[in-house]
Amino acid sequence: MKVIIMGCSRVGARLAELLYRDGHQVTILDIKADSFRRLEQDFGGAALLGSGLDEAVLRRAGIETADAFITATQGDNRNIMAAQVARHIFNVPRVVCRIYDPLRRDLYSELGLETISSTTIVAQMIKEELTG
Repeated sequence: MKVIIMGCSRVGARLAELLYRDGHQVTILDIKADSFRRLEQDFGGAALLGSGLDEAVLRRAGIETADAFITATQGDNRNIMAAQVARHIFNVPRVVCRIYDPLRRDLYSELGLETISSTTIVAQMIKEELTG
């Protein structure tokens, strides 16, 4: 599977490594070159400097033939906008959008975006640890 990840955050870098190890073709984008230091030395995917909101950068990353696009930056607005571009302009078959704000997650899910709220997931895990 050809996967593009926007954001070499801790989550983005870890996801890129996991997918690469599983044999997927992975390209990770970030606007800060320093962010790529989070990747392990033996990461064999592509690291591309640029914004996932820039259509030229997305084309260089190969979005026109991508099977999946994941947004993993620290900003909900950037993640939502890039997910919309991937889904509606480039028709990427699978788009997953990381959202911190649980209220936004619900709203964008209703609009057809696959969203994951790390805030909701972590809160649920802590609750289960405390009560389970």
